[in-house]
Amino acid sequence: MSGDHVNAPESAPELLPLSPTSLPPPGAPLAHFVSQAPFDAHEAEALSPEQEKFYLASQLRLMWVKFKRHRLALVSGVFLAVMYASIVICEFLAPYNYQTRDTEFIRAPPQAIHLFHEGKFVGPFVYGYAYRLNMDNLKREYTPDKQKVYPIRFLCRGDGYYFWGLVPGDLHLACPAKAGVLFLLGTDRLGRDMLSRLIYGARISLTIGLIGVSISFLLGIAIGGLAGYYGGVFDLLTQRAIEIVQSLPHIPIWLALAAIMPASWSPILVYFGITVILGLMDWTGLARAVRSKLLSLREEDYVLAAQLMGAGTVRVVGRHLIPGFLSHLIASATITIPTMILGETALSFLGLGLRPPITSWGVILNEAQNINVVALYPWLMLPVVPVVLVILAFNFFGDGLRDAADPYN
Repeated sequence: MSGDHVNAPESAPELLPLSPTSLPPPGAPLAHFVSQAPFDAHEAEALSPEQEKFYLASQLRLMWVKFKRHRLALVSGVFLAVMYASIVICEFLAPYNYQTRDTEFIRAPPQAIHLFHEGKFVGPFVYGYAYRLNMDNLKREYTPDKQKVYPIRFLCRGDGYYFWGLVPGDLHLACPAKAGVLFLLGTDRLGRDMLSRLIYGARISLTIGLIGVSISFLLGIAIGGLAGYYGGVFDLLTQRAIEIVQSLPHIPIWLALAAIMPASWSPILVYFGITVILGLMDWTGLARAVRSKLLSLREEDYVLAAQLMGAGTVRVVGRHLIPGFLSHLIASATITIPTMILGETALSFLGLGLRPPITSWGVILNEAQNINVVALYPWLMLPVVPVVLVILAFNFFGDGLRDAADPYN
């Protein structure tokens, strides 16, 4: 249409900085100012390098930053790391082989480490024993003999061993003097070094908790996850089975299952048998917690999106649902591991768990059942100390990990 006339738009007003002197009079319309300059979010917010690192950090980085604020959990984590690192080289750390006997020093008390002898610096050493038999109570009495000075040797050759039962060796971190003894935590009724037996026993007592919790978590997450994801008849049957298992008293069941293991089994088979028993008795609580959480999370939109995209049950549960309550799983693991360590210790203490020649903290404590023995030889109760320390460390470490993994904390 050639006769139509279209008015050209007026040119945009020039942008002026807004100041009190340039404000329009009252009642006048306000001009709309739009800046055409590119927007830089970092420049606008003036982020410091520390803030930028925090905002752009990954999830693991954020968890580590939050975990470091929990000082007690950090110390507990270092302590547990040292304990678990020590079980890898326990043969090297122990002064003696855990089966080595010295019949001349039966139930000898702990020796103290000294540095100076008669005012002269000697280095780390221990005094030998002066022994006498008390004929009134037939108790062996040991006193330090200042004439026997036994320097401690380091990185030395001593008792032979098989590293992890495979490679022969005889190198130790610390050894007694050539003609001396080194019993820093005393000896037991057979003259075996308590410190060496504690170091060897840590390998069994600490790993039995990890293997047991692996079995417990595998059953709990698998059964509870499927029950919560599918529901229906499978959920009903699972809940009834969990209620039956939880209604059984744990300690008598532990004792019964441990007692039926054949006496002809090797120590390794007994070890794995105790581990399986502990794992089979502790999965129900985790399964119920996983089931209740998945019942609520399966209705979320991201679960429906994953299903529409063709994700299978294992991927939906493992990749999308379980990470949603990771903090609860961490807390459960750090509670379950000490429980299994205590379970193995209790069974071995009662003589129904691990049996010699294998050694654990519970096996060592088995010798301290008699109160008269404890009163006369209190150092036989020393295995209680690492058990208590490890359990406390796991609890503090779990608190720190739970807080760090909680996205809402």
